[in-house]
Amino acid sequence: MDAVVVADRIEAELRAVGTQARAEGSKRYLKSDLDFVGATVGQVRAEVKWAAGSLDRAALLAVVDALWADPVFERRLAAALLLEARSDLLEPADLGVLEHLIRDSRTWALVDVLAGSVAGLLLIRHPDAAAELDRWAADDDFWIRRSALLALMTPMKRAGHPLDRFLGYADAMLDEKELFVRKAIGWVLREEGKRRPGEVLAWLATRTDRASGVTMREAVKYLPPGDRVSLMAAYQERRRLTDPWSVRASPEHG
Repeated sequence: MDAVVVADRIEAELRAVGTQARAEGSKRYLKSDLDFVGATVGQVRAEVKWAAGSLDRAALLAVVDALWADPVFERRLAAALLLEARSDLLEPADLGVLEHLIRDSRTWALVDVLAGSVAGLLLIRHPDAAAELDRWAADDDFWIRRSALLALMTPMKRAGHPLDRFLGYADAMLDEKELFVRKAIGWVLREEGKRRPGEVLAWLATRTDRASGVTMREAVKYLPPGDRVSLMAAYQERRRLTDPWSVRASPEHG
């Protein structure tokens, strides 16, 4: 199989179904410097399906590399979705491949597939590889730090998988100003709140003075109503005490 031929065929098919209006809209929405052909995520997913079943690991990585080589968003999304579709072929060493792609992504629309889906599925099959995320969690690149958080979401959906590694990362990142990190902490806690509300409640209850508003609002979403109210009240009170100007947002202060 010629990887470049496969990659170019995928792009040609996506250009055939894409529209200029969608390409322009997607580029504006993602604020990306990549080129766009205007295909939907569903169309990209459908297009990679024909190639996925015939690949071994070497061919998979070669096609991914060929797709990623050109700065076209849908090609790179196809690469991420192809890795997701054949995550069964990936080995612990391939976390290095994913790290390279994440560093080069510079948009959540690619990062979240590579980290939340592909890395997460790899970690289910190779749980000991999660130790590599310790380095990601301390990286200078906020996309890599975000990925360390999101990569644990899929494994944690499995009953009994401990929260310790994620909570350690989240605690270290809780004071960050980077919105994409704050959101990731909240999103993972939100999902775990569905399954382990007690653990999420206990962890948040001692950190309402440090967590950002976006983290708190996401994290409490699926907790029992009484717990949601008490946590947000504690957050608002501690925010009021540390930032007196925040009272301007209350009804009596306009």
